[in-house]
Amino acid sequence: MTKNNYTYILECADGTLYCGWTNDLEKRLTAHNSGKGAKYTKSRLPVKLVYYETFDTPNEAMSRECGIKNLTRNEKLKLIGKKGKHIALGKL
Repeated sequence: MTKNNYTYILECADGTLYCGWTNDLEKRLTAHNSGKGAKYTKSRLPVKLVYYETFDTPNEAMSRECGIKNLTRNEKLKLIGKKGKHIALGKL
């Protein structure tokens, strides 16, 4: 059985974007919104999940996270396909 690993992008309350990776997306989003996620998001609550990709291994997810973090904001917005779209966790 393959364990899912995710690279994700959050939109913070101040409009900034945050990228990370996890093996439990729902739990990680809950942690972020309770102030127990990343230091960056802690002061920018609430956050919304706006994009994610699924990978078979943690290394693939971490590698993709690094790649996304090297994108410009406009490139990230293009990746998200966004102008304010929100992903419901029920669609995972």
